[in-house]
Amino acid sequence: MLFLGEYRVNFSGQGRIVIPKKIREALGSVKTFTLTKGFDRCLSGYRNNEWEKGAENLMGPSILEAQKIEMKRHLFSSASPTDIDDQGRVIIPKTLFEYAGLQGEEVVVIGVGSYFEIWSPKRWEEYSKNNEKNIKSLTKAQE
Repeated sequence: MLFLGEYRVNFSGQGRIVIPKKIREALGSVKTFTLTKGFDRCLSGYRNNEWEKGAENLMGPSILEAQKIEMKRHLFSSASPTDIDDQGRVIIPKTLFEYAGLQGEEVVVIGVGSYFEIWSPKRWEEYSKNNEKNIKSLTKAQE
């Protein structure tokens, strides 16, 4: 099942949010997923089996490539197995919370197909505006 949609979620305690029902359904019956630094200063959440597959690809034969080393440092240093409680809540580790600039009363959770992301509302709004401009430019260039 794909991760789809955009959801605004309020904090339900210090660093704790409720994972939207549609995202939990896409995770399946498991109560644990891997949360790590994403790109563009957001967080990325992966089904554990998808995380393992991606990790294996990064650990592939070309371990001396600078890009792979940087990618591994970025992703693995912050990866955290994250448990979902019976109410669908998770606690975001402090280092990830700070990395993504999560503050205020809410976060934005978006589906990105094979994984999901958690954004600060301000950063998501800025990213979305820039992305929309880029998409319009690409569309015009293809005409």
